[in-house]
Amino acid sequence: MTQKSNIHFDISERKVLLRFFDVVSVLFLLYLVGLVFDFDYFKINSQHWVWSIVLGVYLTIFATIFELYNLQKASKFEVVIQNIILTSSVTVLFYLLTPFFTPELPENRLQIIYFYISVNLSLFIWRYAYIVLISAPRFFKRVLLLCNEKDLNSIIASLQKSDPNYKVIGFINTSNQTYKGEFSSEVLKFGKRDISDIVIEHTISEIVVASPQAEGISVMLYNQLINLLENGVAIREYTQVYEEITHRVPVQHVDKDFYRYFPFSRSNQNKLYLFFHRVLDLVFSVLGLIFGLIILPILLIGNLFANKGPLFYFQERVGRNGKPFKIYKLRSMVVNAEKDGAKFASKGDSRVTKFGRFLRKSRFDEIPQFINVIKGEMSVIGPRPERPVFVEQLSVQIPFYEIRHIVKPGVTGWAQVNAKYGESQDDSLEKLQYDLYYIKHRSFFLDINIVFKTLSTIIFFRGQ
Repeated sequence: MTQKSNIHFDISERKVLLRFFDVVSVLFLLYLVGLVFDFDYFKINSQHWVWSIVLGVYLTIFATIFELYNLQKASKFEVVIQNIILTSSVTVLFYLLTPFFTPELPENRLQIIYFYISVNLSLFIWRYAYIVLISAPRFFKRVLLLCNEKDLNSIIASLQKSDPNYKVIGFINTSNQTYKGEFSSEVLKFGKRDISDIVIEHTISEIVVASPQAEGISVMLYNQLINLLENGVAIREYTQVYEEITHRVPVQHVDKDFYRYFPFSRSNQNKLYLFFHRVLDLVFSVLGLIFGLIILPILLIGNLFANKGPLFYFQERVGRNGKPFKIYKLRSMVVNAEKDGAKFASKGDSRVTKFGRFLRKSRFDEIPQFINVIKGEMSVIGPRPERPVFVEQLSVQIPFYEIRHIVKPGVTGWAQVNAKYGESQDDSLEKLQYDLYYIKHRSFFLDINIVFKTLSTIIFFRGQ
């Protein structure tokens, strides 16, 4: 079988590509500016190599915070422009304010303007090239699905929402029944003929099997897949692809073989990791509480005139190993908000006051939870602690829900920075998928990623 050549980049490859060429493009243009103009502030040579490293580190950190490596946004130039300006402005500001690691401010202050314009221009040119070339359809990963037709829409939505370059070209219905619903006209339906012809004709990069052998993978299809695998065609199981692309554990597809999906991170028992995690918990908590004391006058005034009631409120939540504890928060709802019983908060909830909405958007309402962290009841990073009444309900409705309690709950977490507010059972299922992914892949790198995403949430005022 001769397969057509098809170049594509995986998620990790595109993120590495963006980071690498962000730094390279900036340094290259600054080097050209140094050659063409009398530019003394920033020189790239063997004597000042530290300057380039510091600039590259600053650029990568702030580009992460301002979401330049968010692949959904990286393909939209109007969004990229805004994020480039924010990234370059903060990067240049920090670079100017750290002269111990960077050059001293030049006598000719106009050189700072040249420096700032060079950083912006290089990023604009490279990111435009990325959108036109790398994000173009020619680099999409072209996928053939083997699935039950009734599951097609949900599978495509979950994959392409997380990776816009993951293109489902068509599918083969593994069910004997025909689904009467509608699906995208762009997705082709193939019969159970020779799959190798489909792979060649449509330049398929990967085959994703989303149906177990007992539910539609016949011996004929199975033998064809074996033959394709022997010829170098990538064949993967849907839950594996789902977890890799969405960064969630697909608990709704997990059955009796749950142990295959939950080989939890060794960091959960790693004494060194847990020690440094606790140290960082205490450091962040002290800094958070100091910040809370600084803005306390604003909080008191806002609460006095807009909330009209107690500043704090206390509520029972479920912690590690199902142990209940009292959580501390700044009150964001009206007094007696749950006089008719407990219910999920929703978008535009009428119980939330105007000042409370500001507290939630800025996430200032969660500052008192650093007290819970210092007491050891919570961590800075972990699954969001839920109320006992909701845990009882969701444990019955959602499989493996209580697994999220094997680690300490957190002030922020993987679900908080990725999922929307839990308004329904479906939202809670999505949040659980993120929580289990965190528990499964827990590491310093993932913790740092969550911190950056939390900063992005605060900066862009996207708290819920």
